[in-house]
Amino acid sequence: MIMNLISPPKAGKFLAMAMVSIAIFSSCSLKNKTGQVPDALVSHIDSTVKPGDDFFLYANGKWFKQNPIPPSERSNGLWQLIQDTINAQIRNICETSAAIKTPEKGSNKQKIGDFFFTGMDSVTLNKKGISDLKPELDRIDGIKDMKGVSAMAAFIHQVAGSPLFSFFVGQDDKISNKYAVIISQGGLSLPERSFYFDTDPRAIMIREKFVEHAGNIFMMMGYDKKKATQAASKLMKLETSLARASRKLEDTRDPVKNYNKLSFKQLTEKTANFDWALFTETIGLKKVDSVIVGQPEFLEAMNSYLKTMSLQDWKDYLKFHFISGLAEYLDDKTYMEVFNFYSKTMQGVKEPKPRWKRVVEQTDNSLGELIGQVYVSEYLPKGTKEKLTEIGNAIREVYAERIKALDWMSEPTKQKALKKLSTVIMKVGYPDKWKDLSSLVLDRNSYVRNVIAANRWAVNYNISKYGKQVDRTEWNMTPQTYNAYYNPSNNEIVVPGSNIIVPGYERVLADDAILYSVIGGSTFGHEITHGFDDQGCKYDEAGNLHNWWTAEDSVKFYAKTRLIVEQFSEYNPVDSLHINGKMTQGENIADLAGITMGYVAFQKTKQYKEKLLVAGLNPDQRFFLAYALAWMINQRPEGIANQVKMDVHSPAKYRVIGPLSDITEFYTAFGLKEGDKMWRPEDKRVKIW
Repeated sequence: MIMNLISPPKAGKFLAMAMVSIAIFSSCSLKNKTGQVPDALVSHIDSTVKPGDDFFLYANGKWFKQNPIPPSERSNGLWQLIQDTINAQIRNICETSAAIKTPEKGSNKQKIGDFFFTGMDSVTLNKKGISDLKPELDRIDGIKDMKGVSAMAAFIHQVAGSPLFSFFVGQDDKISNKYAVIISQGGLSLPERSFYFDTDPRAIMIREKFVEHAGNIFMMMGYDKKKATQAASKLMKLETSLARASRKLEDTRDPVKNYNKLSFKQLTEKTANFDWALFTETIGLKKVDSVIVGQPEFLEAMNSYLKTMSLQDWKDYLKFHFISGLAEYLDDKTYMEVFNFYSKTMQGVKEPKPRWKRVVEQTDNSLGELIGQVYVSEYLPKGTKEKLTEIGNAIREVYAERIKALDWMSEPTKQKALKKLSTVIMKVGYPDKWKDLSSLVLDRNSYVRNVIAANRWAVNYNISKYGKQVDRTEWNMTPQTYNAYYNPSNNEIVVPGSNIIVPGYERVLADDAILYSVIGGSTFGHEITHGFDDQGCKYDEAGNLHNWWTAEDSVKFYAKTRLIVEQFSEYNPVDSLHINGKMTQGENIADLAGITMGYVAFQKTKQYKEKLLVAGLNPDQRFFLAYALAWMINQRPEGIANQVKMDVHSPAKYRVIGPLSDITEFYTAFGLKEGDKMWRPEDKRVKIW
């Protein structure tokens, strides 16, 4: 289980905005006091908003007013600015690669160039329609029994999506140096089970639009309107049954309750209607002795549906998932059908991104390891690894100090915590070795076939790990990915090099207030916390599922976390929807702890100790404004509604006002007083770390 700083978007649906340049963080520089460059923090302030009422809008509101969400985007803000910087660089890599007349066959630039070329060739794509996928659709039509369903499900898992369930090879939570086959609930077309059952008007509308969308997809396959409508209705019924058997998202947080090891024989006996031997053989797995099942009741329900629902219903289900998973790489008509539902209806996006952006993002998705090698050598500033390491170590030192002073953790547990902290692996910048994609063959014949080849390579790479020792040097993000994660099974933090980018500092270096807030707090502090929260406590320093807290520690911890659950459950971001405090508590705790650690580390810098003013702001004011900058994301209401239902991360606004409402130094820095909307009584301010 890997915990991200923010949930990754669906493939091909990245965030992007205006182009900015890279600025590398170095030692604290206060050059922006000269006035030669407008200060990014001051220039974003909306003085019509009272900081104690809505600090998120106070800090970012002016930028939002000057930069409305573009029609082709679901949001706008810092992450979009940075992603567009990265996209512009990747576009250059793609275009220069595609322009090489006689590239060396099998070289990185040949693969990048051919992949990008086929995606940009809209004339050929529109001539072909969905014809490139007709052989597989015919195979599904030819299925005679449930064995055929099992085999085709394996094929679609390889190339297009995850029908029926989620399936992959990953680290065994209880034996972290061993890879295991992991199966969990899945197989849904809507983002999460709640979309099938919620009764608010938006949820009802989405379900109605989904059935309409599915009918359109079936007509594209050649069904007449009546047959397509019937197939779509039955698809919705089938998926609703799968959703009903699924656990709520908050119930999947506990790694112990979602760890159920079965022998392969037990799996086949409990779910005899699905041919697991054929599935694993088709997908490329051999001699599977055991599996880890996240939610056994889901597989048992699925097993019964395989018998009670007709073979034709399952064939239609497989067809839909196959086409839906690859629709973005086909003709414009098919692409627009998927865009109109998943982006326009569900996210509120008004129009598609330009083709070049979509193809650049997909080239990066599919060939990220190849792109990354060029990105590191041509775009990543020198010294990135060293600076990120310096910040990470500073946050680790503060965390050790805070653990020693905790009032809720017993002394024996503190010693275990300190041991685990000392062994946290920090992977920063970029990997020392790259994945070998030499077996991946790409050409200029078909965009969707290139995507299928890349998808199949990725699945085969994952499957090939089974039976081998875990490679703890492996990265699960590319250096050009603006995100970070904590992997409890490795007890590691991974911070890609692109995290060094800070919009607004194109010609000067950012000062330590920004550095320690954006990277120190929002990234390193946040990720380290995941190793020591209610989930992290269940993994020891070696990454094994082994609770190292005492029962008393847990009781005291949960007493404190109840406050943060209550706090976030009060927030009402959109419509009548409230944040799910239980579902988001892990990320909310990490946000609060992260900014706390970043602040304490910042207090040790020269800028803080000497109370240096920058652009008229004292160190505390700059630090907290920088934290708001880190989450400067303006989202459409539709996107916020989806996030509240399906994401363990709170919407951006509440990742700012939530944690800051619990920090007394913030109150002092901006003069908060009782009566302000963000004011919380002392006894309601959450203090965990």
